[in-house]
Amino acid sequence: MSTAEKGQILRHDADNVVTLSLSHPGKLNALSINMWHSLCGHMQQINQDMSIRAVIVQGMDGNFAAGADISEFPAQRHDLESVMHYHRRILAPALHALAACPHPLIAKIEGVCVGGGLEIAAQCDMRIASRNARFGAPINKLGFPMAPEEMIGLLRLAGLAVASEILLEGRILTAQQAWEKGLLTRLVDVEQLAAEVNQSVQRIKQGSARAARLNKRMLRRLSPVPVALSQAEYRDFFAYAPTHDHQEGVRAFLAGEEPVFIGD
Repeated sequence: MSTAEKGQILRHDADNVVTLSLSHPGKLNALSINMWHSLCGHMQQINQDMSIRAVIVQGMDGNFAAGADISEFPAQRHDLESVMHYHRRILAPALHALAACPHPLIAKIEGVCVGGGLEIAAQCDMRIASRNARFGAPINKLGFPMAPEEMIGLLRLAGLAVASEILLEGRILTAQQAWEKGLLTRLVDVEQLAAEVNQSVQRIKQGSARAARLNKRMLRRLSPVPVALSQAEYRDFFAYAPTHDHQEGVRAFLAGEEPVFIGD
């Protein structure tokens, strides 16, 4: 299987601006393990380069990202240890690297932005979206919850009430609804999206790079930080891994069927 078939993160540098493009053709840019590792690696490099003025994260072919690549789950994420490894050693480091970015980080969003795509967007400083975008995390229909490190970004962005609505109902929000609930920085027509993101980058570049980095540092410092979970709490949370409902949710999704949950 080629790198493109596994999904990849494409990097483009121009005028001290880095654009990272989520690319997984035929899967709405669903995030594979290869993509999470690549995203983490790119961000770790970007975070060390103080010549960079801004970073744009976008999806290819009209979508941001359709969550995780569920086709990998039976082999890579199927029991307690592998589920914990997947969320804590694959997804979490990439999200942490995004959160640690010292440069202004902009999510350029069109089309589907759900699950892992929403988690990535939540770690950005600004989310500029087109009116055809859709947002959510309907993983309750897959029989599992959002992992703690992934929930932190959504909770900080959306607040308790909206995060609860997204996760408990598993609903998909229109771009207008996401805007009204405070998830977006700006909402524009599809044909205006590229220009709007470019204008944001130009405003950033007209300001002081040091001031931008200091603002980001202080914004993080002054934002509430939850108490770290213990290892026992992590294992208790991920104990859903071998349950019927978790296994049934993944099986039904891959089979294109409605899951039958029994509440275990």
